[in-house]
Amino acid sequence: MNIQEQTRDFSLWSRWQTQTMTALFGWIPSLPGLGIRYLLYPAIFKKMGRSVRIYSNVKLKNAEPIEIGFGVVLDRGVEIDVERDNNLEIGDRVNLSRDVRISVTGQGNKIRLANLVSLDRGVDLKVHHGSKLEIGEHTYIGPYTCISGYGNIEIGKDCLIASHSSIYAHNYDFTDTTKKIREQGFNFKGVRIEDNCWLGSGVRVVDGVTIGRGSVIGAGAVVTKDIPPYSVAIGVPAQVIDSRKTDRVPNRRSPF
Repeated sequence: MNIQEQTRDFSLWSRWQTQTMTALFGWIPSLPGLGIRYLLYPAIFKKMGRSVRIYSNVKLKNAEPIEIGFGVVLDRGVEIDVERDNNLEIGDRVNLSRDVRISVTGQGNKIRLANLVSLDRGVDLKVHHGSKLEIGEHTYIGPYTCISGYGNIEIGKDCLIASHSSIYAHNYDFTDTTKKIREQGFNFKGVRIEDNCWLGSGVRVVDGVTIGRGSVIGAGAVVTKDIPPYSVAIGVPAQVIDSRKTDRVPNRRSPF
């Protein structure tokens, strides 16, 4: 048996082990379930720290590539699917609220959630095609936000991203009118949101954009080009209307 066959067999065994374990013990509610999963689930994860709370009905398709730090919470209905040859790293005291979904497909992809990251209800994270998604320490992602892409996505520390926002790090090619758009492939540059940014509800960030440190993006804005550090931007497409570095900061009204 060659190395590729051994790797494939190990991956199938890991997936079977994960799904068997979760089917047997994942449904058990309340304190008994928390205790049983805390004792048994370290066997299926690549790493699992102390004081981890995994609530009932958490769905794990393959836990072997997943590293979980100290004090992590996986609330009810969380779904995580990490295919082989990928990696999911969840730092200390990360909170995944109800119905969060994380998908890492293809090969050579990675999602890293740094310490104290909080993903609110229904957040959806997806990476594909050898890409990487990193979310920095103490960043909050609001309910039903979608972050996805074939390009790299970097979100800095201490960011606030409000509900129903979206960040996409790819675009589809459509220049050939003789072919269906879905058959023409895609292109990507990546997205970067620097430290200490606040994105209001319903903000859309498209591929190739950098949002500078300390910036504020008004609710419903569509960010199609780079935003300088400490800017206030609103509108479709987003336009910079002010700078947070002026003397009028204490009296400025929120654009939300």
